Amino acid sequence: AYNIHVNGVLHCRVRYSQLLGLHEQLRKEYGANVVPAFPPKKIFTLTPAEVEQRREQLEKYMQAVRQDPMLGGSETFNSFLRKAQQETQQIPTEEVVLEVLLSNGQKVKVTILTSDQTEDVLEAVASKLDLPDDLVGYFSLFLVRETKDGAFSFVRKLQEFELPYVSVTSLHNPEFRIILRKSYWDSAYDDDVMEHRVGLNLLYAQTVSDIEHGWIAVNKEQHRQLKSLQEKVSKKEFIRLAQTLKYYGYLKFDPCVTDFPEKGCHVVVSAGNNELNFQVRLPNEQIKEGSFKVTRMRCWRVTSSVPMSNGPSGSSPGKSEVKLELAFEYLMSKDRLQWVTITSPQAIMLSICLQSMVDELMVKKSGGSIRKMFRRKVNGALRRSDSQQAVKSPPLLDSPDASREPMAKLSSKLTSVSLRGISHSSSANDVGANDFHGNYAFEGIGDEDL
Repeated sequence: AYNIHVNGVLHCRVRYSQLLGLHEQLRKEYGANVVPAFPPKKIFTLTPAEVEQRREQLEKYMQAVRQDPMLGGSETFNSFLRKAQQETQQIPTEEVVLEVLLSNGQKVKVTILTSDQTEDVLEAVASKLDLPDDLVGYFSLFLVRETKDGAFSFVRKLQEFELPYVSVTSLHNPEFRIILRKSYWDSAYDDDVMEHRVGLNLLYAQTVSDIEHGWIAVNKEQHRQLKSLQEKVSKKEFIRLAQTLKYYGYLKFDPCVTDFPEKGCHVVVSAGNNELNFQVRLPNEQIKEGSFKVTRMRCWRVTSSVPMSNGPSGSSPGKSEVKLELAFEYLMSKDRLQWVTITSPQAIMLSICLQSMVDELMVKKSGGSIRKMFRRKVNGALRRSDSQQAVKSPPLLDSPDASREPMAKLSSKLTSVSLRGISHSSSANDVGANDFHGNYAFEGIGDEDL
């Protein structure tokens, strides 16, 4: 059997025969000329070297499928991953009550099936809140970890290939919760959301929460004005004032480490307004602030490495510390590109934020809209509309398991699938030179900008 890791977490275990079944189904639906070649069957028992060779071939196959816009976004592929996730975690299909948090701490309890996918759960939450269908696409479900001070550390956005109930319960930790939050960056979309009472309430609750947790910068006078609007329950005016404040609509990450402007600097990173904002604590304790525009990032990559496990081979892989880094190549001046690296357990979430900012920029550039991201099909299931296809971020990422040697793996457009044999293997993995994410929103700096 092979472990498939998704976003740094063991998603499922699959056998060769299951992957072969997926391959045959994809060939039947899309044709042999579209689907990548599949590693052939062998008559005799495989040697250890052949086992490792097959694992590498299967990993490349899964990566190729995921990177194909048609195959990777197909219901066949996503339903395969969902079914495998449910089987691996051994959670039977049954009706359950799932608790989803809102930004103000309110809990929404929805009755779902354990086998319901992310979009089904999102729709159930929206229905419970009376959020209209055409506003559902403005919100997403996020997996978060509740911190001691009651704030939330964002782990990842839940994706279409996973089952939210299974994802959160399989972690066996009450600190992990699912939260509903807006999933766009451009505050101009706030106008659409505020048209409806429920949308306005959700946006207001999120804004109040972000201010309370210090994510939005507020001075004394602004704080007084906001308090006054809050007392009058003037929600729209409250949001309008908040929109003028620094870091409105930003997602704030946990303190981490960067190599800019020098190695080992402690930094607090925030994502928003098509940039990554750095508040860096220099070795002399001085705080400096700067921003990196997403349009100046030529490319980026996520690297995950697992240190050699000293424990017994049967020890839990979850106990081995995975080191995650996000590195981006930035156009510092007209002819100077420089790599900037952030070492953070939230590197994947940071990368997904960058990707979604680029997607939103590209949709706007092409004259598209995010308004109608969802539409109903006759079978009652939710399917993404054509406009949503343009902004969908493939989210699969390598994460080596702890039984392997020290290594570094890079993501390619966040689409890499990691298959690790359950048996121990000592072969080293190479890092592909082209395993980075190219940025289609990258713009060169002209002389007038210098």
